[in-house]
Amino acid sequence: MRSSREKVLERLRQAQPPAVALPDVATSPVRFDDLPARFAQSVTDVAGSCLRVGSMAEAAAAIRGLPAAQSARQIVSLVPEVLPGTVALDSVDDPHTLEGVDLAVVPGEFGVAENGAVWLTDAVLKQRRAVLFVTQHLVLVVPGKELVHTLHDAYARLRLGAAGFGLFIAGPSKTADIEQALVIGAHGARSATIVLVG
Repeated sequence: MRSSREKVLERLRQAQPPAVALPDVATSPVRFDDLPARFAQSVTDVAGSCLRVGSMAEAAAAIRGLPAAQSARQIVSLVPEVLPGTVALDSVDDPHTLEGVDLAVVPGEFGVAENGAVWLTDAVLKQRRAVLFVTQHLVLVVPGKELVHTLHDAYARLRLGAAGFGLFIAGPSKTADIEQALVIGAHGARSATIVLVG
């Protein structure tokens, strides 16, 4: 005699809907008319800020004008042509010593217009990725011609190669609780500014 459990499972097996082919998600039909404008809006939507500049010289002026840059004492800069650093990341062996970094300026490989995310790898950070999370303020410098429409396009573009680590960063650190109280900067950078060059 079959148990009630077996009867229920048998009914479930018989009631399965017919199989449906999975959709093709390798590409996305979504395309934005103005990639830089959509990217800037997406960055704003995730609590970041986006500065659009025409050249690296303009990027340098824009970054130096940021309140976070003007008050920063300890700066890690992997883009010294826009802002020189005061902390040499290559000389850091223990990530704990990065605890007091006020501002980090890091180049991003490309940005995603759909959600305002920027792709980074160890190719630039050289195993010092902790700086992305311990800095008080983060500035990402992204070439304007290096934007893609969606995450589908982004994943098609990813080439980790020798880099063993990569991540997308979208805006500053955020956390929220069940009461819907959103806190910016609780677990990482308090602000994220994306400088879109060109």
